[in-house]
Amino acid sequence: MKNNVLNIEHLTIKYGKHTVLKDLTFKVQTGDYVGIIGPNGSGKSTLVRGILGLVPITNGQIEKVTNDDIGYLPQKTYSNDQVFPATVKEIVLTGLLRNKRFPNFYTPSDHKKVDQILKRLQIIDLKENKIGTLSGGQQQRVMLARAVVSSPKILILDEPTSALDPKFRETFYKLVNDLNKNEGITILHISHDLNSVMQYMNRVLHLDRDILFYGAKEKYLKLDNKKIAKKQQPEREVEVVS
Repeated sequence: MKNNVLNIEHLTIKYGKHTVLKDLTFKVQTGDYVGIIGPNGSGKSTLVRGILGLVPITNGQIEKVTNDDIGYLPQKTYSNDQVFPATVKEIVLTGLLRNKRFPNFYTPSDHKKVDQILKRLQIIDLKENKIGTLSGGQQQRVMLARAVVSSPKILILDEPTSALDPKFRETFYKLVNDLNKNEGITILHISHDLNSVMQYMNRVLHLDRDILFYGAKEKYLKLDNKKIAKKQQPEREVEVVS
């Protein structure tokens, strides 16, 4: 029987008087690949920030693994500074810092872990390159490596390919799917690119302040989209995430 790695009960988050998320209750099991979808301003990014402890919770509770067991890849992590001194390997090594008592000391085992994940993500040949000299797609692979080098139980992706070309998106999705299927990492993936991501996810969380649907992908695909549209909130400004 699978264990729950995330249990959210009656979660409400407000910014001032504005309710961004209202009374969410759902569970995520080990090995799930959950696609989080919804219109702009529906609370997707706020949910992620709540899970990470970056915004205060108004009501409800979040039971989860520790933050040390959560990898996070935000929407944009690219650097255009070609003289920034850090190499690919140095960037990925920082993904191991949170588990260290002496953060300036890396062991031979740490270097081995980094080389293994760089090979897995097909960027081992870039390990001595400066991060600012890489393309956007290459940089996003580096940041994915940094997010998973410590073997997290959960990987949270917040629109990680929105600024990348379609060809690289598909490559990126396959890499994430490999981590889910072969490493057992639970994935929470915010995406507007539903057609591309749908083949990899096994569960769908459709948000619009509250939950319009949460369950198996197969059931979601059989739903009448007009019924979901009727449940959605009126048009409003994009959610506040600062």
